[in-house]
Amino acid sequence: MKVISTKLPGVLVLEPKAHGDHRGFFMESYNQQTLAGEGIHHAFIQDNHSLSVESGVLRGLHYQLAPKALTKLVRVVSGAVYDVVVDIRKGSPTYGQWVGVILSAENKRQILVPKGFAHGACTLVPNTQLLYKVDDYYSPEHDRGIAWNDPALGIDWPVSNPILSDRDRQQPTLALADNDFVYGGDLS
Repeated sequence: MKVISTKLPGVLVLEPKAHGDHRGFFMESYNQQTLAGEGIHHAFIQDNHSLSVESGVLRGLHYQLAPKALTKLVRVVSGAVYDVVVDIRKGSPTYGQWVGVILSAENKRQILVPKGFAHGACTLVPNTQLLYKVDDYYSPEHDRGIAWNDPALGIDWPVSNPILSDRDRQQPTLALADNDFVYGGDLS
C-alpha cells in the first residue's frame, strides 16, 4: 500500500495495491497490520455506506464533537467524488485549510480523515457509492457541520449549485460552528 501525505498533517491518501487479470482485480482495501506498519493505528468499529443517485450531490462538511469525534477511512466503490477535508483544530498551523482529492472506483484511492477535521464529498458521476470506516459510533447529539460554501474556506468545489440535504443548506460558517477541537499536535 502506498501512503501519500497531504499538506494537512495526519490527512493521508492511501493507494491499495490491486492485482488484476482478465477476470478483474483483487485488493485488500483494509488490512490493520499493513496500516500499523505505516504508523496508522485506528480501531475502526463501524462501516458506513452511502449512495448518491445524481451527479453533483454534496454531503458535508461534517464532523462529530468530542468525546464522540471520529476518524474516517473513506473510499469509493462505484463512481467518483471530489473529497474534501478541512482542518478545524483551533490553534493549528493549518486551521481553516483544506485538501481535495478525487476518489473513484477506478483509482481505488482512500483518504484518512483524523479527528479534528471536517469532511465532505461531491459526486462527479451518477450512482456513486462511498464506503467509510469510523472509529466510533454515530452520535446525533455530537454531530455538527460547516457550510460547504463558507467564503473563508474558499473550497474549489466542482459544482456551483450542488444537490444538498436540508441540513447541509443550513450549516454555519467555520467561524460560527460549534467546535471543540484544539490543536495539540496529537492526531490519534
